[in-house]
Amino acid sequence: QVQLVESGGGSVQAGGSLRLSCAASGFTYRTDCMAWFRQAPGKEREGVAAIDSDGKTLYADSVKGRFTVSQDNAKNTLYLQMNSLKPEDTAMYYCAARWLDYCSASWYRFAWAFGVWGQGTQVTVSS
Repeated sequence: QVQLVESGGGSVQAGGSLRLSCAASGFTYRTDCMAWFRQAPGKEREGVAAIDSDGKTLYADSVKGRFTVSQDNAKNTLYLQMNSLKPEDTAMYYCAARWLDYCSASWYRFAWAFGVWGQGTQVTVSS
């Protein structure tokens, strides 16, 4: 059974840091692109960072320089290190997986491009 499980969310003050994890299991083939998305109340789900199997990374402008996506293939785990957090980063964060294509700037930010999702972990940043 293919499964993604996020953890590491919580409440922090502005300027603080959090590290999200996404544990993957049940995959027969290694994923080609994995991404972090977030969804705030009343807003669409948007991709904020992605990494492909070669380690190439992509970031949304809103998080560039503050967030870092990485993966540990031996542990089948995806990470999102979030520094200098802002109140506008408050959202439910999800990880997602896609096969057959390396991450592309043309679609990594769109939810329709990914077929497997985790249940999400809440991040709340207070001012």
